[in-house]
Amino acid sequence: MTDEPVGGVRVCRVFLVDDHAVFRSGVRAELAGQAGIEVVGEAGSVAEAVAGIGRVRPDVVLLDVHMPDGGGVAVLRAVLGADPSGVSGRSGTSDASVAPGTAGASDASDAPVSTFLALSVSDAAEDVIAVIRGGARGYVTKTISGGELADAVRRVADGDAVFSPRLAGFVLDAFARAAPGPEDRGEPVHDPEVDSLTPREKEVLRLLARGYTYKEIAEKLFISVKTVETHASNVLRKTQQSNRHALTRWAQSRHLD
Repeated sequence: MTDEPVGGVRVCRVFLVDDHAVFRSGVRAELAGQAGIEVVGEAGSVAEAVAGIGRVRPDVVLLDVHMPDGGGVAVLRAVLGADPSGVSGRSGTSDASVAPGTAGASDASDAPVSTFLALSVSDAAEDVIAVIRGGARGYVTKTISGGELADAVRRVADGDAVFSPRLAGFVLDAFARAAPGPEDRGEPVHDPEVDSLTPREKEVLRLLARGYTYKEIAEKLFISVKTVETHASNVLRKTQQSNRHALTRWAQSRHLD
């Protein structure tokens, strides 16, 4: 955190990025009552975010993952460049359309680099992994409370990695999968039980493993609850699991969650 202490509390300067103005207003209101947090700017698009972050140079950027013009990963790439550590390789440019959004631009190369914390409605593994690989320091979902969000902001500003429950496992699994395996050596990998599942059954399995109810799965996949029940029954039969708890562990062991 870069600001001087105010009343004994060091202030963390936060910039909001989300394409929904009403949501930004709600987050701003939630953080306004939190000690040591100051919202210093906001943006509703990738271009606005890149320019605003470069101009304001906040301590923490609360970053939406999905936006119409590219989303969080596009912001991370534009601000951090090829180096997620924040040391940009684009210093020396005088183009205002690029330089304002470059955290390590030449006119302020010694300025502290902003830390990014994803704040999204999505809890999909691919979204979590994409923004963490892009340089974000954490990922929390929009079900988080105001107090919890303020705590997460302070923690990433202090160098911690912060995740909503379950999401850290996605990142750990992604790194574990990066280790060379049979598929990397050109050897075929087959799991008869997994291969026996249809694409739709795999979708239902993943959502079950993530803790979704049958009703929530039905809404997410635009099918009936009865159809979900049928798919779930088929998955249990094909995987030879006795209940949902056992099925979740089975899915996790095969990285299907």
